[in-house]
Amino acid sequence: MHQGMHTDTERCVRAVQSKDARFDGWFYTAVLTTGIYCRPSCPAVPPRPEHMVFHPSAAACQQAGFRACKRCRPDTSPGSPEWNVRADLVARAMRLIADGVVDREGVTGLAARLGYSTRQIERQLFAELGAGPLALARAQRAQTARLLVETTNLPMADVAFAAGFSSVRTFNDTVREVFALSPSELRARAPKHAAAATPGVITLRLPFRAPLHPDNLFGHLAATAVPGVEEWRDGAYRRTLRLPYGHGIVALAPRPDHIACRLALSDPRDLTVAISRCRRLLDLDADPVAVDEQLRADPALAPLVDKAPGRRVPRTVDEAEFAVRAVLGQQVSTAAARTHAARLVTAHGTSVDDPEGGLTHLFPTPEHLAALDPDALAMPRTRRTTLTTLVRRLADGDLRLGADSDWPETRAALLALPGFGPWTADVIAMRALGDPDTFLPTDLGVRRAAQALGLPSTPPALTTRAAAWRPWRAYAVQYLWATDSHPINVLPA
Repeated sequence: MHQGMHTDTERCVRAVQSKDARFDGWFYTAVLTTGIYCRPSCPAVPPRPEHMVFHPSAAACQQAGFRACKRCRPDTSPGSPEWNVRADLVARAMRLIADGVVDREGVTGLAARLGYSTRQIERQLFAELGAGPLALARAQRAQTARLLVETTNLPMADVAFAAGFSSVRTFNDTVREVFALSPSELRARAPKHAAAATPGVITLRLPFRAPLHPDNLFGHLAATAVPGVEEWRDGAYRRTLRLPYGHGIVALAPRPDHIACRLALSDPRDLTVAISRCRRLLDLDADPVAVDEQLRADPALAPLVDKAPGRRVPRTVDEAEFAVRAVLGQQVSTAAARTHAARLVTAHGTSVDDPEGGLTHLFPTPEHLAALDPDALAMPRTRRTTLTTLVRRLADGDLRLGADSDWPETRAALLALPGFGPWTADVIAMRALGDPDTFLPTDLGVRRAAQALGLPSTPPALTTRAAAWRPWRAYAVQYLWATDSHPINVLPA
């Protein structure tokens, strides 16, 4: 675990001298002689060790008065994998900040969601990241502003508000302070081809830590796609997004060194949240080197990891949607689950316009679904009860599923619902809540793969054996699932 890595000076210096991209996002190098900060893999000649100081976040560098390097653009490195691995207060706060909560609800809103005082949250974030929630949100706003300046033709005033700034003046001052360039200078330096795309569509590259194996990731999303809400088209996974200020349509396509992302938003203020959710969906902040190293240590898994390193866990852009779909998928085939979901979408979803055709609706919210007539559901009565209880609890706010969920607590709350066994609760913990250590020992695909590999296939014995794969058992599940010829494992043609 790299927690607090920025305090290990010797290790940081080695990473900078070898320009090791694996550490981008783990720590930042501030250069005392030039006043700039860089990612570890910066292509410039590394400064002398005595001129380097290390910080845990871009926000901490900015607070200490350093400007972002124009060559390596440290603000665009993948996010720290820490926040996906941990379930403590700081990690949950960071996931909410990435989801734009501070911009929309302030630090008090952040504190209210986490159930702590603002002082406790500020103290803990500062202790670990060298910056409080406002500075962290500001660093994120600066990054969003830069993206909009460089990739769109939006007027600067629109960019300022879309990035979450309260005034054009604060926007100008922040951009100048963080990047040492005015917004118009940033735009003048940007490659010209980027802005000439379809009006209203923002095109960007989502970075990740290599390697990334796209087959099971995109295969899973495409094979389980709900008609009207998701589709696979022209080598990209497309879906509708329900966002705080409006809605969006995103297209995500795997490339060797990034994910190509095209976003059409009804309100540009949703850009930061949309990006954060797409990154979560594709598990782009994972640390595949750490995951694969651990799993490769097991001789049974080593050949699977060596064959296709860098598998990710396909996640979700909407936790409540995923929970509803997990219930619809209980004890039925992938095709039947899609049919059930498509019926709900047509009856209760919100219609949207898709300029490219194909997508028609936003997935219905728990509030919309709470009004449905259980008798209209073509499924066994017990499963109807499971679904109606789930949506009622979600709509009432008794059950909260989100980036900030406490994993063990939420899993216990799910298991208390009628019709929720360990498999359903765990698949939600793994794919919706993002717990990297969730294991599915009762899953048929997992048991079949275990048997073929000569591993124990009864759930208790397999769980005992899987202890060696912690804290990455959710990734072990992906490698095990991938031994099957199911369409979820194949990148669609």
